[in-house]
Amino acid sequence: MKHLCIRLLNMTIGLILTALGIILTIKANIGYAPWEVFHVGLSKAIGLSFGITTIIVGLVIVIIVTLLGEKFGFGTIASMVMTGIFADIILILDLIPIADNFLIGILMLIAGLFIISLGTYFYIKTGYGVGPRDNLMVVLARKTKLPVGFCRVIVEFFVTATGWLLGGMVGIGTIISVIAIGFCIQITFTLLKFDVTEVKHESLGDTFNAIKLKMKTLEKD
Repeated sequence: MKHLCIRLLNMTIGLILTALGIILTIKANIGYAPWEVFHVGLSKAIGLSFGITTIIVGLVIVIIVTLLGEKFGFGTIASMVMTGIFADIILILDLIPIADNFLIGILMLIAGLFIISLGTYFYIKTGYGVGPRDNLMVVLARKTKLPVGFCRVIVEFFVTATGWLLGGMVGIGTIISVIAIGFCIQITFTLLKFDVTEVKHESLGDTFNAIKLKMKTLEKD
């Protein structure tokens, strides 16, 4: 049970850090992050709200990566739901001011990208399954054997270009994010000696079965 609690704590810390990093990149006020460019552009194209579009994109990605061999886990669901909730809480509390000049915006953006990278490390290492968008990075790294940071750059570039063509707003912060996020993740994972391709993720069923087994063991004791 202690091991389970530690894993859940790590996942929660990771999602909170990810939400914090996302808000920092938004408050940097120098352009949408890549996935936000894509979500806004797609929502304009299909005529649905930003939130609904984000959910649809997440579900589609889950289906694709599952077909490619990645497991659909508890962490995948938690990432889809909780990251947004934590981000809303941070926004409601108004903890982070909007950057009032370009230099501060750049510093906030880079800090946000490193915090997102650290959050990614925390929740991926739990083995509960990664968020839909990070799953694309993992699948690409497994299939191509390329560095995970480089794979992240490929994904971010693709969604940014597609989002821009669909009408999403691109700024200097977007360009910096596309280029820098992969390096930030690679640096963070290297410093922490973390190889994302070695993590064996549990499916949703595996997690529930493990919890049931643990509960039965505790009842016997």
